[in-house]
Amino acid sequence: MPIFWDSGCVDEDHSAFLPQLGLWEAAMARLLQPPPKFLPAEWHMANENQYHRAEAERSRSERLVAESQRLVEEIGKTTRKSQSDVNKKLEQRLEEVRFWKKELDDKLEELVCTTEDLLTYRTRLENALESLKEPLHITQMCLEYREKRVGIDLVHDKVEQELVKEAEIIRGVTALLTRTLEEVSEQIRLNRSAKYNLEKDLKDKFVALTIDDVCFSLNNNSPNIRCSENAVRVEPHSVSPEDWLEFSNANVEKAAKQRSSSLALKALVDRILSQTAGDLRRQCDAVDAAFRDGLQETKGARDKLAAHLAKVMEEIACQEKNVTVLEKAIADQEGPAKVAHTRLETRTHRPNVELCRDAAQCRLVREVQEIAHGVARLKETLARAQAELKGLNCRQLALQEEVQVKENTIYIDEVLCTHMRKSIPPRDGGDQGEWAGGPRPDAVC
Repeated sequence: MPIFWDSGCVDEDHSAFLPQLGLWEAAMARLLQPPPKFLPAEWHMANENQYHRAEAERSRSERLVAESQRLVEEIGKTTRKSQSDVNKKLEQRLEEVRFWKKELDDKLEELVCTTEDLLTYRTRLENALESLKEPLHITQMCLEYREKRVGIDLVHDKVEQELVKEAEIIRGVTALLTRTLEEVSEQIRLNRSAKYNLEKDLKDKFVALTIDDVCFSLNNNSPNIRCSENAVRVEPHSVSPEDWLEFSNANVEKAAKQRSSSLALKALVDRILSQTAGDLRRQCDAVDAAFRDGLQETKGARDKLAAHLAKVMEEIACQEKNVTVLEKAIADQEGPAKVAHTRLETRTHRPNVELCRDAAQCRLVREVQEIAHGVARLKETLARAQAELKGLNCRQLALQEEVQVKENTIYIDEVLCTHMRKSIPPRDGGDQGEWAGGPRPDAVC
């Protein structure tokens, strides 16, 4: 409805709004006008435009539907293929992990078996070292006992040389077995370190197999499946497949290396035990042979000394008889000497011319001289006989002392040393287990 303004009502204060009011009245006038009429051609053209626009919109919609279907099919196919590839990769991964797990299991079993063998070998070495203490003590005691020999028998003979050599061999074998025992203990430590790495790797692979088995068994209808935020993140401690393979391979190679070293060490221990047992046995036999030969020689010397002592004692008895005979002979000459001297002294009392140096007188003088000379010879022989008897007595004492020296040596070597050496355990170089204190493992892992 038109609005009429009273021009008289407009004051000076509203004069500034007059142009805007005019424009507004013009616009309202146009709105209140009736709509324009269109021509038939325009009507047909407008319809045709609507038809074309509807067709275009429909065509675009059909193409979008078709494209959407292809996209859905393509995405579904891609997803199924991707899921299938993932399943294959998981299956391959499971096979690979199972392969390496079996490798680790095999190496672990071999290493455990080898370590158990080394523990047995260590016990054998410990027993071998323990078994050397008694032989060394016996050898040292034999040397100490033989220092108690006296006189000429305190000689650096073959027996002492072999005993000293035996003590040196035992000390050398002890040092060698001690070093070998240290090597075995160190190898056991290395084996246990490799075993720890294998067990840790096996534990991780068991967990990984469990996880991947669960992942491999999942499908689109599995329960408890969900989307996770940041599921495609890269863990900071994750490793590359090359690093993973290198890690497991390093554990396997380390275990194989330690097992190889263990087998070589076992062979070395066998050789050492065999060689040392043989050396000790041969030296023990050499010492025993030296004792037998020494005893035989000492007993022979003792028997010869005893034989000479018997002869000397027999000669002493003979010489004592000889001295007695000589003393009696000298005593027997006393009567004839007195007779001769008495005759000469009596005939000196013949008177005057009867005091003649006749044949009887001359013979009496010669008789006195002969008796004196005979007695002198007898006394000289008696002195010589007494000197010989004294020498024989001294020789008897010396021989008796030497026999006692030999008896003392025989007692030390035969009763003390040889009897004590019988307690040395036998060592057969062909079977190390006997003297090493334990059976050698027959099974080689």
